[in-house]
Amino acid sequence: MKRTLLLVLLLLLLPLRAQAEVALLVHGYLSNSATWEWSGVNAALRGAGWRQAGNFAFSPAGLVEQPLSPATRAEKRFYTVDLPSLAPAPLQAAWLEAAVERIRQKHPGEKIILVGHSAGGVVARLVLVRYGKGNVTRLITIAAPHLGTDRAVKALDAVDNEGPFGWFKEWIVRNEIGSGLYRTLEASRGILFDLVPPVPGTLLHWLNLQPHPEIEYVSVVRSGGYFIAGDLLVPPFSQDMNRVPALAGKSKVYVTVQGHPLTPADGLLLARLL
Repeated sequence: MKRTLLLVLLLLLLPLRAQAEVALLVHGYLSNSATWEWSGVNAALRGAGWRQAGNFAFSPAGLVEQPLSPATRAEKRFYTVDLPSLAPAPLQAAWLEAAVERIRQKHPGEKIILVGHSAGGVVARLVLVRYGKGNVTRLITIAAPHLGTDRAVKALDAVDNEGPFGWFKEWIVRNEIGSGLYRTLEASRGILFDLVPPVPGTLLHWLNLQPHPEIEYVSVVRSGGYFIAGDLLVPPFSQDMNRVPALAGKSKVYVTVQGHPLTPADGLLLARLL
């Protein structure tokens, strides 16, 4: 009996192994997984001890895993994902959920952190609301349009060719922005509509009123400075998850003085936050 009690006490006193963490980096509109690499974010994470474990892509056959290094029991790993960034947010969310589920299978019981830049932050939040948190314990969004952006409204208006003079408007817009960009905007109608400011009937109006999982939320908000105009695509107030009715007061906020794209400074900040 004494030996059993002693064994129990020893087990209780033994330090527990820190639970491993896995981060999944989600790109935004008109982007892909490479943005995390050429922006310097991946390099900063690697310098902070995180190992880049692989990338998830998709094919007609489904999820495709692209491992970048042999599987080990490293405590900190991060993955990237390639989503169809021109597709509507619900479709992107379904694909992202498949990648999250694959990570759950590969790393059972480990904490998962979602990091979303721009529209990727909205898609990641949609995954949490539609599919549940699972092993996800934290959502970090960078310059994400949680309250939408007028740029989406203007883009939709640019490719709206209804009416008797639609052909003339199309001709003017094509000559102004180029046929390539025009075709891209046409193909992006779904995600652009999902990123307009929330009013009844829009995705963000529905999403922002839904119950969200009780996890940690972090908003990285862009701001301007003396020599930097700041984010010209998504207004700063839209990037703060505290302004989402369902998340009011629940998000930590970090302000960075820079524009909308990812930069090495984001990598250094993420290395501190993760």
